[in-house]
Amino acid sequence: MQTRQLEITVGFFMALGLVALFFLAMQVSNLASISSDEGYTVTARFDNIGGLKVRSPVSMAGVRVGRVVGISYDQSSFEAVVTLAIDPQFNQIPDDSIAKIYTSGLLGEQYVGLDPGGSLESLQQDSELMMTQSALVLEEIVGQFLFSKAEENAISDEP
Repeated sequence: MQTRQLEITVGFFMALGLVALFFLAMQVSNLASISSDEGYTVTARFDNIGGLKVRSPVSMAGVRVGRVVGISYDQSSFEAVVTLAIDPQFNQIPDDSIAKIYTSGLLGEQYVGLDPGGSLESLQQDSELMMTQSALVLEEIVGQFLFSKAEENAISDEP
C-alpha cells in the first residue's frame, strides 16, 4: 500500500512538471501572448530587416505595444514591407514616429522599436510609418571595418 501511494505521488509531480514545461515552452515561443483582439495595423518599409520574424515584438520605450504580423517583399521598390499589429490601448502613437529594427542582446532576436515623433496626429488603421531604420547586419559592419583597415595599410605603405 505504501509503494502504491508513493507511485501516485511521483506520477502526480511528473504530470505537474510536464504541464510546467509546456507553459514555459509557450512563453518562450511567444505563442501564449497571441490574442484575438489585434487592435490596428500599420506598415513600415525597410531596406533590410535582418532576422526579423513574424510574431516579433514591437516596443516603445521598452514596453511591448504590439507584434509583427506580416513580412512581405515589394518588387517595385525592392523593400521589405513589415505589417505591425498595435494593441488597441496604444492609440496615441504619433504618425511621424520612427520604426527601427533592434537586436536584443549581442546575438538575440530582433524586434521593432518605435521612437515617438512630435505630430499631434495619431497612427490609424492601415497607416504607414514613413521614417524607418533598417537592421544593422554584423557581417556588414565587420566587413566595413576590415576594408577601412586594409585601406589605411595600403595608404601608409605608399612612398
